[in-house]
Amino acid sequence: MATKAKKYLEASKLIDREAFYDADEAIALVKKAASAKFDETVEAAIRLGVDVKKADQQLRGAVVLPHGTGKVQRVLVFAKGDKAKEAEAAGADFVGDDDLINRINQGWFDFDVVVATPDMMASVGRLGRVLGPKGLMPNPKTGTVTFDVKKAVEEIKSGKIEYRTDKAGNIHAPIGKVSFDEQKLLENFYTLIDTLQKAKPAAAKGQYIRNVSVSSTMGPGVKVNLAKLAPEAR
Repeated sequence: MATKAKKYLEASKLIDREAFYDADEAIALVKKAASAKFDETVEAAIRLGVDVKKADQQLRGAVVLPHGTGKVQRVLVFAKGDKAKEAEAAGADFVGDDDLINRINQGWFDFDVVVATPDMMASVGRLGRVLGPKGLMPNPKTGTVTFDVKKAVEEIKSGKIEYRTDKAGNIHAPIGKVSFDEQKLLENFYTLIDTLQKAKPAAAKGQYIRNVSVSSTMGPGVKVNLAKLAPEAR
C-alpha cells in the first residue's frame, strides 16, 4: 500500500488541485500522471444541476463513443427465432431465452451488457432482482430493449456506454484508456459532454453542468475549465 500511496503523491505533484484546465490539457495531465502497471481507464466525472429526487430530472441514456472505451463488451441477448439469429450474426456473445434465464438464476454473470427484444421482457422481468442491482437490466432508454438487435449489438461492440445520474446528481463514465492518444480521448470526452447537454431536462434550473473532472483508475482527478466546454469555445 505504501508504494501505491507514493506513486499517487508523485502524480499529484504534476497537478494544481485548485486550477481548472482546458479539456486537452486535463487529458494530457491524466495520461502523464498515470503510473499503474496496467492500462488504466480514463473516466469523466460530471456534477449536474439536477434534482434527482424528481423523476423528470433524472438522466439515463447511452452514447456511442467515436473511439470506443478500449474494452470489448460481452453482450447477452434475450431473443427467439429470427431475432436470435440476427443477434448471433451481429456478434452477440450469448443468445437465448429461458435457458439463459435459468443460468442467471443459478448465479452465472459472465457478461457485461444485456439486450432483450420487447416480447421477451415479460420473462426477463423476473430477473429484475438479480440484474437490477448490477445495472444489467435492459431498458428502452438505453436502447437495450429493442427489436433492432443487430444495431444494438453492433453499437455496444463499437463503444456504446450507458450513463445515469447517481443520488447526488453525478455522472461517472469511461472515455477510454490511458494508452489512447490524447485526440481520441478528447473526442470521446466531448461526445459525452455534448450528449449530456442535449439531454438536459427541461425542468432543470440554473447552471446545468457545475463541475467536471477527469482521472485515470489510480490517478488524481484533474478539474476541467467549464468555460471551454461549449462547442463554440473549443
